[in-house]
Amino acid sequence: MTSRERVLTALEHRKPDRPPLNYFGTAETTAKLLKHLGLGTREELLGYLGADMRYVGPRYVGPAHFCGESGYEEGGLDVWGIEWRPIANDFCSYNDIARHPLAEAGTLADLKRYAWPSPDWFAVDHLRDEIRRFHDPEPRAIVLPTGHFFESSWFLRGLEPFLMDLVERPDMAEFVLMKVTGFYKELTLRSLEAADGGIDIVWSSSDIGMQTGMIVSPELWRRHLKPWHRELLTPFKRMGLKTRYHSDGGFIPVIEDLIEMGLDLLDPIQPKAAGMDADNLRRLFGGRLSFYGGMDSQELLPFGSAAQVEAEALRLIRVLGESGGYVVAASNAIQPDVPVENILAMFRAAREYRY
Repeated sequence: MTSRERVLTALEHRKPDRPPLNYFGTAETTAKLLKHLGLGTREELLGYLGADMRYVGPRYVGPAHFCGESGYEEGGLDVWGIEWRPIANDFCSYNDIARHPLAEAGTLADLKRYAWPSPDWFAVDHLRDEIRRFHDPEPRAIVLPTGHFFESSWFLRGLEPFLMDLVERPDMAEFVLMKVTGFYKELTLRSLEAADGGIDIVWSSSDIGMQTGMIVSPELWRRHLKPWHRELLTPFKRMGLKTRYHSDGGFIPVIEDLIEMGLDLLDPIQPKAAGMDADNLRRLFGGRLSFYGGMDSQELLPFGSAAQVEAEALRLIRVLGESGGYVVAASNAIQPDVPVENILAMFRAAREYRY
């Protein structure tokens, strides 16, 4: 099978030749793997590991004082007016939010006066050529991110003020969600048109879970967040595209809602979070939802042995992929403190597995 066939077969809950694979690691992790393997580019690394997915998206061409749609990777001021600054630990560095530009907004009028970004600041005419290059030497499953509607909304206001808005000032919360979701939906539609049928999976993202459960109550999520998330799932499902959603943490109470909205692939499985262990997910949703991740990046990958990592990869394939429907990957970005041997063991075990 080609990579594209392998992924799409699994998402149809049929057995491919082997489980699909995806690699997601920090820049430091990628550099460490390239050095260890003697490879020169990230694409060479993906080929070596057997990763089946590739990612494309709009290209920022807007005002020069902004760094792009999000400052998470580059740092600086993003198109939303959110300021990002670097922080570091012993192993790597990240950009974190230094200023929430709408933190002091007190009325709906304040929000309406804000300088909101335009989809016109992004180019999409490169997408067809980029996809064509990814299909050499074989077709890959092409993923288009559609934005993080909830996170961008609270990044603008600050988490606590935005959560308070949902309860005490729902008109303000709804206005921000409308502006953010509308921006992402329009940019996604433009990207799909430019890609001319080259996109296989649309990928929405926003963390609604934490280690012990949901950030907001299921009732509040259904009242204020679900209608806007539906705009980034259901229309694209109706177009015949596969849909993928990323959230960290535990959010078992609303997964049925996500399935009803048209979700195909749940990303990732964070096994240490409440209710998100593989056996429970299969019991509740097996056959109706495909699963991504599950290789524990909190304890197993950094602190386990290569043999333990290999055994867990095989267990997850058996539990979640017995009838297809499982993409092998880490439960979040692979951090640079994970031993190279453990990363390679995970990919080797899945790459050599045969259904």
